[in-house]
Amino acid sequence: MYFCIQDNYKSLNKLKILNDPIYGFISIPNELIFDIIEHRYFQRLRRISQMGLSYLVYPGAHHTRFHHALGCMHLMQKAIRVLKFKGVVITDEESNALLIAILLHDIGHGAFSHALENSIVEGISHEYISLQFMLALNDEFDGKLDLAIKIFKGNYKRLFFHQLITSQLDIDRMDYLKRDSFYTGVSEGNINSERIITMFNVVDNDLVIEYKGIYSIEKFLTARRLMYWQVYLHKTGLVAEKTLVKVLKRAKELSRKGIVLPASPAFSYFLENAVNTENWHNKSLNIFNDLDDCDVLSAIKQWQTHDDFTLSTLSKMIIDRKLPRVIIKNEAPKKTELKILNKNLLSVYPIKKSETSYFVDYGKIENLAYNKNQDPIKILYKNGDVTTFLRASDFNRSETLTKPIVKFYMYYPKLL
Repeated sequence: MYFCIQDNYKSLNKLKILNDPIYGFISIPNELIFDIIEHRYFQRLRRISQMGLSYLVYPGAHHTRFHHALGCMHLMQKAIRVLKFKGVVITDEESNALLIAILLHDIGHGAFSHALENSIVEGISHEYISLQFMLALNDEFDGKLDLAIKIFKGNYKRLFFHQLITSQLDIDRMDYLKRDSFYTGVSEGNINSERIITMFNVVDNDLVIEYKGIYSIEKFLTARRLMYWQVYLHKTGLVAEKTLVKVLKRAKELSRKGIVLPASPAFSYFLENAVNTENWHNKSLNIFNDLDDCDVLSAIKQWQTHDDFTLSTLSKMIIDRKLPRVIIKNEAPKKTELKILNKNLLSVYPIKKSETSYFVDYGKIENLAYNKNQDPIKILYKNGDVTTFLRASDFNRSETLTKPIVKFYMYYPKLL
């Protein structure tokens, strides 16, 4: 009897309640999800920043992928309850699979999230790595993630399940806009996710929004557009991210020439080896799991005193926040501008001509709040008719949200 009581106690203790600054109390609904959250693969997300180096612009932006994943799970619980209340049949197995799929949708993000995607590994997206983590977890949990993986891949017969995970109005976007708005203090991104979810419905296997929620959708899309300009594409955050990418590029270049750089074993593995989809395996997955923001930042701190001028200078720019000057323009910089900057750079920095692109570079940024060429957000009228968001909304008279806004950036050291 004693052991039975202890077992029941341990079982009940897995139904935790967490306190989230955005939504209040978040409940963990069952033991399987608790065990997934407790797994070392998921716990790594505590050490992966949600917004890369954006804290160099917005000091409060230190939240992690762990926060975001739990927030998404909470919103998905709300969405399931709303749809069930409206008569949409969702089995307990499907509910659980939806929660697992959204919980793990970003588990493949590497150090500093999007900043180093396709830099740590080559030509591998975080979605691909997320799937590899899910497959590995599925093996450990005896196939209990089968349905979640089908939903994540878009292979399940009920299309709206996948739309809840990834679409132009998905749970992922609803959480990160509200969460990033809160932690940066940029109020323009503060959407009413609860109102939007309350307007969810399903028609012919498609996720739709009831018409009375249309203004909440307009606010959602406007908030997304403004958050990209004010936060995600902020010029200082942008140049910090580009500098971080250049640091890693230089470190890889030196490592593959046989120069040993101080770094953790996991970080050294990815510096010294070109890891791509062709040579990705379980060993790569476990080493990737050992790599997080701490490894990268710790290495960069040490590289500040390295003999290689390019590596040490770039590293100091990150650590001391002495970032390059960045200029945003409506058109690409002229070749003559870049030529003059490179010439001036060579007169100041003791580097080779082939190294100038580490300090002087340019590119383009694009902001598109709503893509009319992708699966549209659908609006449900009271009479049962369904139309697209652009037909139902006044926004169809303006190209503000549907026209890609392209701008160009150029950056260079401030001493030039």
